[in-house]
Amino acid sequence: MTFILFNTDPVKHQVARIHPADNVLVALVDLPIGTEVPWENGYVTTTEAIPAKHKLSPLGLSVGQPVTMYGVLVGKAKADIRPGGRLTTANMQHATNSYDEHGHQRAAWQAPDVTAWQDRTFQGYHRADGRVGTANYWLVIPLVFCENRNIQVLQDALITDLGYARRKNYQPETRKLVELMQAGRSVEEILSADLEAGEDTARSSRPFPNVDGIRFLSHEGGCGGIRQDAQTLCGLLAGYITHPNVAGATVLSLGCQNAQASMLQDEIAKRDPHFSKPLFILDQQKLGTEEALISDALRQTFAGLMLANRARREPAPLKALNIGLECGGSDGFSGISANPALGHVSDMLVALGGSVILAEFPELCGVEQELVDRSVDQPTAERFSSLMKAYGDSAVAVGSGFDMNPSPGNIRDGLITDAMKSAGAARKGGSSPVVAVLDYPELVTKPGLNLLCTPGNDVESTTAEVGSGANIVLFTTGLGTPTGNPIAPVIKVASNTALANRMPDIIDVNTGTVIDGEETIEQAAERILDYVIKVASGEEEIAAVRHDQTDFIPWKRGVSL
Repeated sequence: MTFILFNTDPVKHQVARIHPADNVLVALVDLPIGTEVPWENGYVTTTEAIPAKHKLSPLGLSVGQPVTMYGVLVGKAKADIRPGGRLTTANMQHATNSYDEHGHQRAAWQAPDVTAWQDRTFQGYHRADGRVGTANYWLVIPLVFCENRNIQVLQDALITDLGYARRKNYQPETRKLVELMQAGRSVEEILSADLEAGEDTARSSRPFPNVDGIRFLSHEGGCGGIRQDAQTLCGLLAGYITHPNVAGATVLSLGCQNAQASMLQDEIAKRDPHFSKPLFILDQQKLGTEEALISDALRQTFAGLMLANRARREPAPLKALNIGLECGGSDGFSGISANPALGHVSDMLVALGGSVILAEFPELCGVEQELVDRSVDQPTAERFSSLMKAYGDSAVAVGSGFDMNPSPGNIRDGLITDAMKSAGAARKGGSSPVVAVLDYPELVTKPGLNLLCTPGNDVESTTAEVGSGANIVLFTTGLGTPTGNPIAPVIKVASNTALANRMPDIIDVNTGTVIDGEETIEQAAERILDYVIKVASGEEEIAAVRHDQTDFIPWKRGVSL
């Protein structure tokens, strides 16, 4: 399916009809009752107030009638909707078309013209396995949650004195509040007190200038679940250790847990049979005291940092980029500005020989047939169908379902069914062929569009995409989210200008310009790709890095024993 955004002149920027087959309009601004808006060759008058980002029915809908957006079924009316009326959770319900992986027919793909980008490069870290990093980090990892305290001890010992502390210091504000209370100020005066933010704790001098940081991947796994959980966790951790943005790692093991060091080493060998990065694994039950463990870990980590500091950025072609595509805090504009802009970036990168990852399988509900038809061969189509059906069945088995995916924030801002949310979210993947379908936490090995089975939860999904090899993540948001990742830059892309202006400290790129009529989707995509190159080269520091936002949540699929 080709994504098209129609401007609605002569009343410009009031509403948008996303696809010629759609029978709903998206309000681009607040529409009061009685507003005339364009529809085909005439106008329709709103019969109730339609907030920006929400949808209105130009012709009216009767009970059971399908609702089409992006050219696909996204729901059905469960109550009559008058012409010019608003679609809500009270009058519309989730519905999707069935799909058939056996009838898959791959459509020809028209790649975008990327002549102007063919010779562009970024400055990256070339690794022994042939991949290229956009950053250079050292990892400190627990194999089991029992080691999380020791991980924190190492973090306290290393971060500040090595110049990697980044968080803003709010202690002066607390001290001022204490002083006001001791001076006898009232609760009302405390609440209205003017507080100044503390200074950033980052140090200008670092002994390892070529190491971007030390990342500590604390988690709640490694033991207590089923054996498959331990194997999957080791696979994810191996994905991070072998990642091109990582120079090496220190691993803390208790010794008796399910996730054994040998299991981790086997998973590393699967991803990189000739693994040669520095890797230090310490077993607490063998070493004995905390002091012995921490002292050894400090010495080995420091030695590893000395080796990591030898790395230098060198030119790399854009085909060395592997971009994870993510969304979180989506709104009714995400699917018509930020997500299709990422879709065009995806198509450009694929045309250049690079890799992109589209994940969040609950948010592909309703567009399965399109992805089946885009699969390069029958086995790829069948694997996608198999994983989708298994995931959907597992959700139903515990009393849930993909139809329960939209969050209260999604619904408030216009995404009232999962199919509506999914149809917009899938636009991040552009229109190129699906070259591979991966199950979590498998590694991307093919250039082109890869589908990765992950949850819709944005942190779990981002964690997984990076574990599968993404060296940059493009993350769209309509409501605002500070999410980041320990080792891969997570570039935050706003779907609307109001968000970009309200939360400038967490937003890197604004595509509200598409909604505002200031640029096309293609122009926004080119601007994003240019920014990606600067970030990949270490020339631009993104918001999540400035805030030291390093979210890491492994996906736990099994039961706990």
